[in-house]
Amino acid sequence: MSARLVLFIVLGVFGVMYVTAFARGLRSAPGGTPRPVGMGMVIGFVTNFFDTLGIGSFATTTSWYRFLKMVRDEWIPGTLNIGHTLPTIAQAFIYTTIVPVDSTTLIALIAASVLGSWLGAGVVAKWPRKTIQLGMGFALFAAASLFALKSIDEMRHAPMIPGGQALGLEGPLLVVGIAGNFLLGALMTLGIGLYAPCMIMISLLGMNPTAAFPIMMSSCAFLMPVASARFIKEKAWDPNAALGLAIGSIPAVLIAAFIVKSLPLTWVRWLVVIVVLYAAQGLVRAGLKEAAGAAQPRTAGA
Repeated sequence: MSARLVLFIVLGVFGVMYVTAFARGLRSAPGGTPRPVGMGMVIGFVTNFFDTLGIGSFATTTSWYRFLKMVRDEWIPGTLNIGHTLPTIAQAFIYTTIVPVDSTTLIALIAASVLGSWLGAGVVAKWPRKTIQLGMGFALFAAASLFALKSIDEMRHAPMIPGGQALGLEGPLLVVGIAGNFLLGALMTLGIGLYAPCMIMISLLGMNPTAAFPIMMSSCAFLMPVASARFIKEKAWDPNAALGLAIGSIPAVLIAAFIVKSLPLTWVRWLVVIVVLYAAQGLVRAGLKEAAGAAQPRTAGA
């Protein structure tokens, strides 16, 4: 049995575990069975369409939620991880099948990201609202910077991050890749997507940038069920919004992967930078305001 086949079997097990936890979470949600609103499914479709093409879905979904005031700030990280898990598993099956990459590198980086997400979700799910607002705000600033770097790189005749032709990592480079994906897995639980930083890391380590697709998608497909289970257990998510993401996402993944396949996304990414920066400053301002309010001493009789 090949390592790739074992990976698919384990991914299938993780998928079943996720669906089971998701279903239980929906059944136990306060207020009865969740009902996804149409806009929630639209957000799931649009964000996962571009996610499949390499843009990433966390930063864009956070921006939608902030603009429309659909999800409480402290529930956004959990909702992102839970709602986007199913399409990410589908992406992992598709791209790990069609894009070649060294199995040892793939499995090592996946394991590192899962461990990072398990530790990160246990911390983030228990953070107070203001801490999550500030954390997500600064994470979005970082994401916007990475999107801008990627767009600038694509517009240059001589890219700053050209990448190489290797399909795997060995020795010290593998250790660096494992450490990097561990950190990215932890940051996923705070709402910063793994795709853009993973693609940049893979290129800087001398691998073919195309090899980033199965690595980043499989990493997310394994780590997100683990993080989702912890967010569901802590009830740190919005069931209606997460269900809308899951329902709207699968058609988008199939259309992007098998029909559209690729698009010139440089200008789309610049638009994402603007939108994400706006959402980031809103989160930071809200977090600072809430922190200042909590720090004010109570007056007599208050």
